[in-house]
Amino acid sequence: MKKLLASLFMLALAPTIAAQDLQVDTVADGLENPWSLAFLPDGRMLVTERAGRLRIIENGTLLPEAVSGVPSVYANSQGGLFEVLPAPDFADSGMLYLSLASGTADANSLLVVRGRLQDTTLTDVEEIFRAQPLRATPVHYGARMLWLPDGTLLVGYGDGFDYREDAQRLSSHTGSVFRLNADGSAPVNNPFQGQSGASPEIFTYGHRNVQGIAYDPTLDRIWQHEHGPRGGDELNILTPGTNYGWPIVAHAVNYSGARVTPFSELPGIRNPVHIWQSAIAPGGLAVYRGELFSDWNGNVLVAGLGSRAIHRLVIEDEQVVSEQRLLQSLDQRMRDVRVGPDGAIYVLTDHSSGSVLRITP
Repeated sequence: MKKLLASLFMLALAPTIAAQDLQVDTVADGLENPWSLAFLPDGRMLVTERAGRLRIIENGTLLPEAVSGVPSVYANSQGGLFEVLPAPDFADSGMLYLSLASGTADANSLLVVRGRLQDTTLTDVEEIFRAQPLRATPVHYGARMLWLPDGTLLVGYGDGFDYREDAQRLSSHTGSVFRLNADGSAPVNNPFQGQSGASPEIFTYGHRNVQGIAYDPTLDRIWQHEHGPRGGDELNILTPGTNYGWPIVAHAVNYSGARVTPFSELPGIRNPVHIWQSAIAPGGLAVYRGELFSDWNGNVLVAGLGSRAIHRLVIEDEQVVSEQRLLQSLDQRMRDVRVGPDGAIYVLTDHSSGSVLRITP
């Protein structure tokens, strides 16, 4: 593997920490806008390419052929193939879950499918959920997925840019995080199950564009982040039934410079744990738990597309007390960040020839 050295950079407002170099190994490269990374029990890794391909890394080598049987995607602008997530019982079932943009320019949405990985083929593929209503924009899909300990699946969905008011409408999946059973049905204990006019799948709402979601089993905490407009990116803690405010509450202005709303807080709206007033355009999200970086246990890791860095957030009492920027010297758009079974940190760089990087001390 090619080896690089990248320096660790701190935000000016972060407390002084001894500078150190991290070792960065290139696990695989030549990937077209890689979006999501997953680890299989047998040591293989899976990577999605936004153009619609699912790739396998085996014994440190990217297999030349993509997995066959993956459904076609609506690949336009931000649309394409997004998350790959093995089922909790993958070792026995071989089931994978994929999120993807599906439809046409005039009518598209986020689709969740599942299928069985057999060698390099995805079989028995079935649609389990399609977000409603359909939209006519190719942006703000959200699409991150997360298994909770009870076996239910969280899926983030964005506001489609032109449909932000729907993020406050419980009749719409737009701008929400929804919670599904493994077969795509709505759990009976979802917060709006049985409420007249509400979509039973909704877990939280009032989101702009969910780009990261992670669970910390030690603290039983769900972390989530999302893009703001021109600044105002947010880090949140998700709790069921909660309204996170978009667009009636915002922490930045529109791209035009006009105000989104006069309100930065309102009764009944949960405020973010952390706000980036200068946009970092967050990508993936992970909570570090491992041995290699033992001093980082409990830290939140955020991939930065705009900041071209990995942000390490130190958390105390649900508050960010310091922040470090890692890997800025690479000058790469960081799409995803994961903690591997080996305790190393894995990063996807989002370029037309992107890479999988392994970070160790």
